[in-house]
Amino acid sequence: MELWSLIFLSISLLVAVRLLFNLPKTIIKNRKLPPGPPTIPILGNILWLRNSPLDLEPILAHVHAKYGPIITLQVGQQTRIFIRSHSLAHQALIQKGSTFSDRPPVVEVRRIITSNQHNISSSSYGPLWRLLRRNLISEILNPSRVKSYAPGRKWVLSLLIERLRCQAESGKSVHVLESFQYSIFSLLLLMCFGQKLHESDVKEIKALQLCLLSSSSALSIFTFLPMLGKIIFRKQWNDVLAIRRRQEELFIPLIRGRKNQKKPHEEGSLPFSYVDSLIELELPEEGGRKLTEGEMVTICSEFLSAGTDTTATLLQWIMANLVKHQDLQAKLVEEIERVVGDGREDIEEEDLQRMPYLKAVIMEGLRRHPPIHFVLPHAVSEETSLEGYTIPKNAIVNFMVAEMGWDGNVWKDPMEFRPERFLGEGEGVVDITGSREIKMMPFGAGRRICPGLGLAMLHVEYFVANLVREFEWAAVGGEEVDLAEKRQFTVVMKNPLKACITPRKK
Repeated sequence: MELWSLIFLSISLLVAVRLLFNLPKTIIKNRKLPPGPPTIPILGNILWLRNSPLDLEPILAHVHAKYGPIITLQVGQQTRIFIRSHSLAHQALIQKGSTFSDRPPVVEVRRIITSNQHNISSSSYGPLWRLLRRNLISEILNPSRVKSYAPGRKWVLSLLIERLRCQAESGKSVHVLESFQYSIFSLLLLMCFGQKLHESDVKEIKALQLCLLSSSSALSIFTFLPMLGKIIFRKQWNDVLAIRRRQEELFIPLIRGRKNQKKPHEEGSLPFSYVDSLIELELPEEGGRKLTEGEMVTICSEFLSAGTDTTATLLQWIMANLVKHQDLQAKLVEEIERVVGDGREDIEEEDLQRMPYLKAVIMEGLRRHPPIHFVLPHAVSEETSLEGYTIPKNAIVNFMVAEMGWDGNVWKDPMEFRPERFLGEGEGVVDITGSREIKMMPFGAGRRICPGLGLAMLHVEYFVANLVREFEWAAVGGEEVDLAEKRQFTVVMKNPLKACITPRKK
């Protein structure tokens, strides 16, 4: 305890010195910033050091209630602005998109796992970001490419259904989240590297991805004290480096194997993968060089992380609500059977376009239970104004996704799960991209909107439709479905879904 008291006192003194040197500059800028609580140079910032980022949301709710829809918090040397207003989000991300589309510099540990910000999510708004994003959209997310992965989706679906059936036949309730995560991750690995991997490899890579995210997040202390934090948390720092090395040991042979593959159509291999596009990519602004293997590892890791937990989490929330609301499940089954009919075993992906109620269920899941409650932080590339307030250059701007979806001024009975609201029952047409107006923005909005929006929607629609058609989903006897939340990398169910499933008669 004495050691930690000494460490804490040292951190406090260093923070105090840094803040006192910058205090005049901070006071001047605060005159024009959006409102927020008073900043106490020493105590206020130590408070942020002692609180987990997972505790941020309730704090923000209290501050917004007092100061309004746009607020400022001083966190260390960072000016952070939080926006929960639909109209202000639209002004910033759409009307002033070029100004609000940058990313803040990352701390040292993040530079390791992002290859010095050489990936789509963290790279600065500029040529590198445009190149990487364009490559993703035009190659692996091209509609023709997405369609070509249909056999992979069917393969993963069959594995998922078999896993769930085996659990159900054991006579126990089914715990769905782990199965959802494994299935989605297997599918994304197939799309990324172009081949089916053994279950042991899938599980190890998935565990590494999770460890890398959690370990690097735990080292957020580097934001305040980069050098001292690296010394104090040396073990955690070394752990991150070790995880990264192991990740490269697993990914690089897959990358090289794809590069040297002479028969791209051999059994178990896809004609095209994400890695194929990365191997051929050149960075013109860096002398026309190719991506390094480490940079390809980073970009592949980003692809896997961005699409796994978010999709699996949303799937669990939607299935939980269909278990809780049996009438909604019955409506969905009726629509599916009307579209598919009795003559076919499988739901074809083209069928999904003729299922408006299914799409409404997915949209309501995104509104009521967005897997991510904040989009990735934006940075302002030049000083600008918003709602009469000055937004200083390099300010970090955060948009509160969940609060927008729960706003009672926009949504009737916002905490109720009611898919019919997306079928013309009062809320009107909702543009999920936010181009016309922002009512909800689970994928972000504007130039930094998630490029995988379409693929994510396809995956969720495909799995929900097939899972509901294959099984009857019911609550475990005597237990109520608990929709309480828990914040991890995504916002998950505090008590993961358990369900009784029985095969439907076809």
